[in-house]
Amino acid sequence: MPAVSVLISTYNEPQWLEWVLLGYARQTCTDFEMIVVDDGSGPATRARIDALRSTLPFPLRHFWQPDEGYRKCRAMNRGIGMANSDYLVFSDGDCVPRADFLASHLALRRPGWFLSGGYSKLPMALSHRIDRDDILSGRAIDYRWLAAHGLQRHTLKLRAHHPVVKATLNRLTPVAPRFHGHNASAWKADIVRVNGWDERMQYGGQDLELGERLNNAGIRGRTIRYSAVCVHLEHPRDHKKPGMRENCLAIRAETRRTRASWSAHGLLQEALPVRAPSIRAIPRAHGWIESPPG
Repeated sequence: MPAVSVLISTYNEPQWLEWVLLGYARQTCTDFEMIVVDDGSGPATRARIDALRSTLPFPLRHFWQPDEGYRKCRAMNRGIGMANSDYLVFSDGDCVPRADFLASHLALRRPGWFLSGGYSKLPMALSHRIDRDDILSGRAIDYRWLAAHGLQRHTLKLRAHHPVVKATLNRLTPVAPRFHGHNASAWKADIVRVNGWDERMQYGGQDLELGERLNNAGIRGRTIRYSAVCVHLEHPRDHKKPGMRENCLAIRAETRRTRASWSAHGLLQEALPVRAPSIRAIPRAHGWIESPPG
């Protein structure tokens, strides 16, 4: 069993996904598996993954589902069922990790907690300026290089390197530790305990709602935004549709009002059981597709 399973969501951004996977090839922690969770990308994404698979120093798997609108929550739940580790790290296919990203998540994990990391958004022009050598050399996440090539935000996340400085900033930040899908981690048993993502939700706070149910179940968040860092590559957001955010806000409001710790629309599509299911109760393969058919 690997020390950690990394779940990366993607949709029709094969170049950004390649940069992200190469970023994970630079990790100081090497005991992990990678699951690309794909919400209906076209053939170019599968082709890119297949071309990269034999060149990467970690196991790479690809879950794909047909494109039937924004269904990231459903895809993430299927990815959880595929994961072999008891600890899960979640991020996106447009977030390139710093080399100590996974090591930081693993070093700071504790029973009864989920971790909330940080990211730095890059402007569109700089995102497209980055090439393969910039990723492999680490320049793409080096503050001085980014600042010299168009990054105008003076973010401390990219400039903090000393362990004491990072720990101090984590402790002093006023930013609440919320569950952000671009950089979060949790014990698999805790995600199963709240029944994973609510599959009714589309774009707009679906990750935060999962974190709120974790809080309601007694699983607290811890901020590691200065320890586990990634950079976000900008791109158009064609998946956003009218009404999505309003639907998500309504579901989140209900979760807060009822202090719900379980979603009947998650990993197990049924009413709240007498006891939370064990990890073994989660279906693993039936009806799922690893990579789209040829």
